[in-house]
Amino acid sequence: MDNIDQTKIPQATAKRLPLYYRFLESLQASGKHRVSSSELSEAVKVDSATIRRDFSYFGALGKKGYGYNVNYLLTFFRKTLDQDEVTRVTLVGVGNLGTAFLNYNFTKSNNTVIDMAFDVDHDKVGQNIGNVPIYHLDDFKEKIGPNVEVAILTVPSHAAQGIADDIVEAGIKGILNFTPARLSVPDDVRVHHIDLSVELQSLVYFLKHYPM
Repeated sequence: MDNIDQTKIPQATAKRLPLYYRFLESLQASGKHRVSSSELSEAVKVDSATIRRDFSYFGALGKKGYGYNVNYLLTFFRKTLDQDEVTRVTLVGVGNLGTAFLNYNFTKSNNTVIDMAFDVDHDKVGQNIGNVPIYHLDDFKEKIGPNVEVAILTVPSHAAQGIADDIVEAGIKGILNFTPARLSVPDDVRVHHIDLSVELQSLVYFLKHYPM
């Protein structure tokens, strides 16, 4: 397991790993010890061939005719996904969506936590939402710690790039962008864009043109 070159894992496969991990956690909690690729396929809505190909990048994780050992897979993917390390996250923009994030605060994950948030609304600054303190955006560079790895951006589009610049300057290498703005960042910073309106339009399109 220690000899795997993570840089050679396709990005599409890497994006599916947390999905597999979440389902395996539920299997372990239910007391199940073995799972087949077809069972995984039905649960996570990824075809069996893709699952087998994804797993093949990591070596022999299962046995033909036996399937996969749930506890072994969990242990393996926990290490692969760094589930034993806490990822500290900051949130910028405590509007409706930002507030929902703070109240949720990854309650189903033991290794991801939003530990501070920022906004410009003086009625929100100084409050705690979901036990997360809210600071003024002007204090971002002062308050942000060196151990924060990811920033969630839920601000108006016109403010997104300027705030992203501050996030990058603070040394944060990952941005989860919930604004429609396409951010310009250095090559060593990764941005994942999640545009809810685009996702909804895509869903409606598939419902109309690709009925189940």
